[in-house]
Amino acid sequence: MRRGAIYQLAAFAVIAAAICVAVALLVPWLPVAAGVQAQRIDMVFWVTTGIAIFVFSIVAAVIVYSVWKFRAQPDDDSDGPPIHGHTTLEIAWTAVPAVLVTVIAVISAIVLARNGNAGPDPVKILVTGRQFEWSFTYSNGKTLGYLEIPEHRATELDITAVDVIHGFWVPQLSQKQDAVPGEHNKIVVTPTRLGTFPVVCTELCGLGHSLMRSHVNIVTQAQFASFMKSGGTTTASPGLAVFQQNGCSSCHTFKPAGATGKIGPDLDKLKEYAAQAHQGPLTAFIKESIVNPSAYIQPGFQNLMPKNFAQTIPAPKLAQLVQYLAENAH
Repeated sequence: MRRGAIYQLAAFAVIAAAICVAVALLVPWLPVAAGVQAQRIDMVFWVTTGIAIFVFSIVAAVIVYSVWKFRAQPDDDSDGPPIHGHTTLEIAWTAVPAVLVTVIAVISAIVLARNGNAGPDPVKILVTGRQFEWSFTYSNGKTLGYLEIPEHRATELDITAVDVIHGFWVPQLSQKQDAVPGEHNKIVVTPTRLGTFPVVCTELCGLGHSLMRSHVNIVTQAQFASFMKSGGTTTASPGLAVFQQNGCSSCHTFKPAGATGKIGPDLDKLKEYAAQAHQGPLTAFIKESIVNPSAYIQPGFQNLMPKNFAQTIPAPKLAQLVQYLAENAH
């Protein structure tokens, strides 16, 4: 191949690579990593992306050069000249991809092994998925509807389900695992920055799948130690425990429970909503809204609330929840 043709091929490859790099870097494809494992997974992603850009640039350059250089002229219906295979090229385009795929496999295997290592003293939490909520049980007996874990310390999550298959995922922590009835699957997360991040279900698990949301609070180790010393759910309001265990904080804002959900109405305004609905006492309005959510729909919101709480929440716990909301409503 003449030197000029090589320069032209190289120019096409550089242009293709520049476009791909710009798309890769300027579009926020990934959330900002909030954990050690997420950083490793992101590294594998970018190594793979870099290899893909390298291969694509060469292939695109050859295609564009060939279309431009060897295109048929107008009214040229003749056959192209016979071309014999090129042994060196054939070896190269077989060996190089094999090496690149091997590199990806080795890096991925190393990251997978390291991400599964919890170390000598992890925090252990049981994660349970059910239609349509997450619950998190700690070693001190505390069970919550949201996850609280310490920064810079490994947390081992033991994930299971009680009804159908769910999928546990915190995008900023990257680790994702199915919650399967009768099985216990484990993942390890080691947070690197403080904050509150969403917990989502990644398996289509029923009509309320889109509402199966919670959140994870990443706190300092001192804050987590204080959190663990506070004891089990018996030290808190029984109604708060029901609120947390049934995933209410995923959709609603309620300051007494530390909930910041934006999907459903703000529960801090329950008295205002009850007055607008003209449905009698506050407790009656709250109970009706839980067991029959279509009875009154607050303007500006859609009725996305599960309709089976009357069956899934036992009557005593439902009473505790109603009382808790009524006592803390503004």
